[in-house]
Amino acid sequence: MRIRRFGFLLLVACGHGGRTPGLAPEALLDRARAQFRHGEFSRAQQNYQRLLFELPPNDPVLPEVHYYFAESQFQSGQLLEAARQFRQTADQYAGSVYAPLALLRAGDANLRLWRKPELDPSFGQSALAIYQDLAGRYPDSEAAARAQLHVRQLREWFADKAYKNGLFYFKRGAYDSGIIYFKDVVANFPETSRAADALLRLADSYRAIRYRDELQETCAHLRRFYPQAGGIERSCPTVSDSAR
Repeated sequence: MRIRRFGFLLLVACGHGGRTPGLAPEALLDRARAQFRHGEFSRAQQNYQRLLFELPPNDPVLPEVHYYFAESQFQSGQLLEAARQFRQTADQYAGSVYAPLALLRAGDANLRLWRKPELDPSFGQSALAIYQDLAGRYPDSEAAARAQLHVRQLREWFADKAYKNGLFYFKRGAYDSGIIYFKDVVANFPETSRAADALLRLADSYRAIRYRDELQETCAHLRRFYPQAGGIERSCPTVSDSAR
């Protein structure tokens, strides 16, 4: 009786701990690929995870399996886990065709976690660092080119966040604090849409605290690089205008 019971428990344990009975790794991979193509991401994730345990360490298909395991997590909304798995894919299989794409998707996962510029920018900073790593390691890859679109978006968001921080102090008359943020926008994000706005508020701040030299320098910069900025004549009136 004990032998029969032990044998039954052993069969149960094997059934839960091993792969799908009778399904070879090649067939399991085909199933995972098909599930992913059909949007069955949770099932695909389970099968890719099984393959990570069952395939030998030197199996040439492992980079693909690791990448699509992470992509299944991404598509299922498990963004933190996906970001870690993508980075692991890129680091473990740096010479594979999946490495640059994995870095791109690791950045994408962090970017998606930073949903609004008003929120804590930690995820945005992580995304930017990953995209920069991608550009440094695989500069000629298609993934690096695609990442540049996201880098521009991130820089717009960083500039917007810094500008709004400055505006918070500006509206409360704390001009010195506001100036710090406005100068950060101008110095670090000059190509963004907020650069001209930051210069305008800098001019207004310098006028309010009577910093004439800084005001003239800021207005000269505005007229040279952002001549079409809305409100430039109000923030930086000409001599004839200010004499009226």
